[in-house]
Amino acid sequence: MCQLCVDKSESNLKPMQPARRALLKLASSSPLWMAGLGASTMMVGARADDAHPMPKPENVISPDQALERLMKGNGRYVNGNINTNDSFKSAEAGLKHGQNPYAIILSCADSRVSPELCFDEGPGDLFVNRIAGNFVTTDLLGSIEYGALILKSPLIMVLGHTECGAVKAAMKAEEENTSFPGHIQSISSHLGAAVRAAKQQGGKTSTTDVVKANIKLNVAYLQQSTPIIRKLVQENKLKVVGGMYNLEDGTVSIVS
Repeated sequence: MCQLCVDKSESNLKPMQPARRALLKLASSSPLWMAGLGASTMMVGARADDAHPMPKPENVISPDQALERLMKGNGRYVNGNINTNDSFKSAEAGLKHGQNPYAIILSCADSRVSPELCFDEGPGDLFVNRIAGNFVTTDLLGSIEYGALILKSPLIMVLGHTECGAVKAAMKAEEENTSFPGHIQSISSHLGAAVRAAKQQGGKTSTTDVVKANIKLNVAYLQQSTPIIRKLVQENKLKVVGGMYNLEDGTVSIVS
């Protein structure tokens, strides 16, 4: 058994703290209390401050318009025609009271991939969530749901990239039974599903094949697995797409 599993098992044996017991008792006996908390949070997040206008009115757009804007921004980035020159001072006045980003990005943590740069966007435009291997975790899912429900972002893009080190590690784990130290192993384990999915396509599996499979798996997961996101997608208020950033030329291509 790994040390992480041992730690979790030991923690489960510890007596529940009195304060936590009281909170859970209140929540279980009063579901409307929890609903009321969520509703009040949503109102605060959606408006930020009713005394102030929408921080970025230009970010209130449809899912299709959001995707078009992302891709046009990438085109400017690749061609060197960058529009964004926002400094802290220029963005400060409008954003200190709230935010309304038009796109949520689930990106790899790779230092060579910067969503704000590759889409030529400034402060307040993108709600970026990053993790090595760009896959959905419970914590990231909560953050993504917040961006979609509370901030009302109309687009989610799962952004993978070529030559992904996390994907290469997952391939070694699957093909050579390689294990990695610490919590790095948990990343390769999560990405193992993408390696197996790519192999099912037949032929020799490349890193790019697994990157694409991983993007598609996480797009499908986001579209279907959570009531919040699934409902918004069904109502055409939210679109979930997959993109792949090419380290050689900076282009982002739509994968799913």
